[in-house]
Amino acid sequence: MGISTDFSVAISGAGLSGLCLAQYLMRAGIDVHVYERDPGPFVRQQGYRIILDRYGLEALRESLPRPLYRLALATGDEPGGHLRFTDSRLRNAFTINFKIEPNATRQVDRLTLRSILMCGLDGRIHYGKAAVAVDNGGPAGLRLRFADGGAVAATVVVGADGVGSDLRAQLMPDAGPANTPMAGVYGRSPLRQNGESIIPDALRTSGVLAIADSPGRAFFFTSMRFGESPREAFARMAPGSYAPTGDDYVMWGLLLRREEVPAGVRGNLLALRELAARMSTDFHPLIRRLVESAELDATVLNLFVTGRRPQRWAVPRATMMGDAVHAMPPFGAHGGNTALRDAALLGERLVEARAGGMSVEEAIAGYQDEMVPYAFHAVDTAAGLMRRLTGGAAAPHWVLTRVLPRLHRVTVPEA
Repeated sequence: MGISTDFSVAISGAGLSGLCLAQYLMRAGIDVHVYERDPGPFVRQQGYRIILDRYGLEALRESLPRPLYRLALATGDEPGGHLRFTDSRLRNAFTINFKIEPNATRQVDRLTLRSILMCGLDGRIHYGKAAVAVDNGGPAGLRLRFADGGAVAATVVVGADGVGSDLRAQLMPDAGPANTPMAGVYGRSPLRQNGESIIPDALRTSGVLAIADSPGRAFFFTSMRFGESPREAFARMAPGSYAPTGDDYVMWGLLLRREEVPAGVRGNLLALRELAARMSTDFHPLIRRLVESAELDATVLNLFVTGRRPQRWAVPRATMMGDAVHAMPPFGAHGGNTALRDAALLGERLVEARAGGMSVEEAIAGYQDEMVPYAFHAVDTAAGLMRRLTGGAAAPHWVLTRVLPRLHRVTVPEA
């Protein structure tokens, strides 16, 4: 299908939702360009792995050309698996089992998924372009302005520029995110060390949330095993596209109270890893080994926030999606899936407007009216999980760390 330029969309942000929307619109023949503040595609950590639920998988299936959707599944981990809640010594409190169905859940590497979402968008992703404002006027209706003084005209502007969005204050003036008491230090460690998996077979298909004896601290880890090597799969299904290396790894995160994070550690990789090592001293030896073997340049700090429901959208032909609207703590695997769901929904509405079924303003308002309820249900769910699992409520914490683990065997021996 040829690209028509009488209806154009400018997207700020080349994260998962921005790229997914670009793919959706490209397939429909809509002129779309993505503007990213980073100077290049892989200049910083974009996260590690993401669990795709039915909403995330459906969004990718609707947005991507069929070979790229198959590529996402081929490079992902096996479907199914478990999420174990344990005490600090890795004794089970309880376990959630995921369905072993190809379209139920699928764990994928975030960098690999982002690379897949870039395929075919050559010349439509522009780096070093930090969007700062949207103006009414111009030949297409709106102008998206950048920090470097440049601007582009577009029929529709979409802010998909993450929790630190520069557009949010203008487009959603009453909905800046709220701080939470919690933070996370995230890392990545090689899965195989000295030729053997650091994760024992008992936890091969499990994510683990180990809850510390004292409230407000926990440790999460899970392994990411590629179903097929990304380089081999890309060569077969998307030849000529950039393929990440695809070495299996363990993604981990130390959850702690924001007040426990020393001033000045953000961006200091060595200090962050030392903080993670110090705060995990009382956990199982496996957890300590994960921190000790972490790849230093993959260590990041995340201060958890929660998005607030927008009451007013200030520019009728501009909207937002993903973490720019509904940032949420990383509990329950909702964030990335909700962002992808946004992209497919907004893409559907814009295609309807392009076809003349409704005005652009009606299409965007319809997207916002549908997005806000499901997105903030996810925000509330994630925030509630965070409070229950890391909060100071004495009785639930005592049950999780003292009572339930006594009823189960030790999953991983200390030695």
